[in-house]
Amino acid sequence: MSVLFTNVTALLMDGDFTTLKHGYVSTAGTDIAYVGSEKPEGPFDRVIDCTGKVMMPGFVNAHTHVPMTLMRGYGGGHDLQTWLHRYIFPAEAKLDDRAVAAGTALGLAEMIASGVTCIADMYAHTDAIAREVLNSGISANLSCGGVYFGAPEDFSPDTCSDCKNQAHITELWHGEGNGQLLVDASIHAEYTSCVPLWEWMADFARTHGQRMHVHVSETRSEHEECLARHGMTPIRVLDRCGVWDNGGIAAHCVYTDGEDWAIMSEKDVFAVHNPYSNLKLGSGIAPIPAMAKAGVGICLGTDGMSSHNSADLFADMKLAAALHCGAACDPTAMSARQVLEMATVNGGKALGRKTGAILPGYAADLILVDFEAPNLVPCHDIAENLVYAAHGSNVVMNMARGKVIYENGTFLTLDLDRIRHEVRTYALPLIF
Repeated sequence: MSVLFTNVTALLMDGDFTTLKHGYVSTAGTDIAYVGSEKPEGPFDRVIDCTGKVMMPGFVNAHTHVPMTLMRGYGGGHDLQTWLHRYIFPAEAKLDDRAVAAGTALGLAEMIASGVTCIADMYAHTDAIAREVLNSGISANLSCGGVYFGAPEDFSPDTCSDCKNQAHITELWHGEGNGQLLVDASIHAEYTSCVPLWEWMADFARTHGQRMHVHVSETRSEHEECLARHGMTPIRVLDRCGVWDNGGIAAHCVYTDGEDWAIMSEKDVFAVHNPYSNLKLGSGIAPIPAMAKAGVGICLGTDGMSSHNSADLFADMKLAAALHCGAACDPTAMSARQVLEMATVNGGKALGRKTGAILPGYAADLILVDFEAPNLVPCHDIAENLVYAAHGSNVVMNMARGKVIYENGTFLTLDLDRIRHEVRTYALPLIF
């Protein structure tokens, strides 16, 4: 399908932070075909007038646990480890594929309506998640979050369920949907696994050309206990085992330091900033401005809805910008441009995808934001409005891979009534 957008005002998210005004954008198939001030030659299957709206690349939510939407707000008011062990792990133990599918579909609907076109998700029951993502139309880097709690000397990939699952989901889903789905290698965290698993997963990543997805230094206790066990930080001990050789994403990074950042910069490891989740759980504030100055790529994630309560990346952009300016007592510590890059083009780079910018040859992942909405009038600066004033409900169109999947409040790939029915009558009674 080909689409022509007319009267376009767009943040292109290119290297110059260009704003296209009174322009045109066209798509062909899954990609952007043209961006410019002159009307391109047709014909087109559809023409969309963008008057009164701002176009920007769809958001990349670079760290999610989408099925945890089922646990939105459950067990609030506790630190990470108490929350996990007292509330989350017991609930997750009751999940099956059908409940995970329901939670995934609900989370995807929330993200799509607020402008997300690509995610990096880490969770079990990955087959069920993959099917829902394919149906939704957005792109995803999926991972299972490898864990191993046995004695290191007893480790065997033949008996480790997550090693078998990594091989299974790679064979079944990697590249599915003409690249709509990719599979990342993954380790849940340093404290939920051991050296033999890290070495096996690193070798699997190298062999299959996969990037890595790991929780890193999310809490002070996690970070300090790793130092006590290994004499080095999680970033460094995982690097010693080759985990970062293919690059990837390190979620949270709240307690990382300069030596960690040097490794991350060298190995193409992006930090995923999850400001709401880290603050709500009392985990701390990641040193994002310092990491960026050290050359670390930074992207943005919501984490699971159980520790964030919302999938609205507009809220995360606003918090990330205000948080670091306030913490540094410096209004220039985090600019609107930096935060927009974190939520779009940096996320695309982190996931190894050509998305997050409005340029020919990039994926046609585009959203329209209603700049006639009361909260966006007047507009003295588009980037300032998007970061500090906009929210997910201002999104009036979501195009993923060249297909309009949400428009004017209507989901075009998801049956929201069916999803809500599955959540209320099956998934929630099952786990609660």
